[in-house]
Amino acid sequence: MTKRHVSLPADAEEGLRTFIDEVDRRLSSDESTCEVVEDVLIDLHGDRDAYERWQAGGDVSPAERVRLQGYDPCNSTLESEYYAEKDEEAFEQSKHLQWLWRQFDATPMADNVEFALRFRRMLADHLFESCGENCRFFKGISFTYGHNISVGDNVVVHDDVHLDDRGKLTIGDRVSISDGVHIYSHDHDIVDQTEVENFHTIIGDDARITYDAMVRAGVRIGENAVVGSRGVAQSDIPDHHVAVGMPAKSVRVKPGFEDVAEPIDGDQPDDRESRRIPYEVPDDIRVFDEFQRDLDRP
Repeated sequence: MTKRHVSLPADAEEGLRTFIDEVDRRLSSDESTCEVVEDVLIDLHGDRDAYERWQAGGDVSPAERVRLQGYDPCNSTLESEYYAEKDEEAFEQSKHLQWLWRQFDATPMADNVEFALRFRRMLADHLFESCGENCRFFKGISFTYGHNISVGDNVVVHDDVHLDDRGKLTIGDRVSISDGVHIYSHDHDIVDQTEVENFHTIIGDDARITYDAMVRAGVRIGENAVVGSRGVAQSDIPDHHVAVGMPAKSVRVKPGFEDVAEPIDGDQPDDRESRRIPYEVPDDIRVFDEFQRDLDRP
């Protein structure tokens, strides 16, 4: 084993548990999620005195006002807010929780690993579609929405990982995702980049995506498979295979799994099309083209 158990002093442990349980209870109640997030962030940032002074009509500078308003997720915007095809009802809830996750990571407490892992794990129960037992989420993880992510048991997601769930993302049991990994579930048309295609991206049980690798939308990383450091998985990686390079290609089967691994005959398998997720943009949504390019062929 490569890890050992770490515990906090008794007083710190009691404070941590009390705080996380209280936030969990409030998020599970009928209380407004927006109000819970604002309240928690004010206290985590130590800004209660300034906030109450502002609410009582006291003088605050323009910078203070912007800072204090920013604790309320209803006063924030995220990049995913602009996506025309998003589920408005689901996003209304997940936006507030995502804001809490991101802003928590901006506090000094985010570097207290024992506290931060347990706080994020609690948030995952409210933010993700589902999240299994004993998962560990480290600092700087970002999502598109959060509510289209399903995570199995004993998953580890390390620092600065991007989990794109503009389509759908399923992560199996005992998956390891290393620092700097980007996993996508949406793609863009090569001519008209405003044309978005959404997919279901799947990371199989026991798979490992190593440092700085990328998984393309709609790709399936097979069970017990490995994507090597800085590899780019453009097509499916079969079970038990080790894939490296740009694009990532299988270079071997994991030792001991030769009898159960399916051999690759010819090109790397690609079943992305079966994982496409169709969508329609509601008629009452006003969409715009941010690039305003001339798409006529010469």
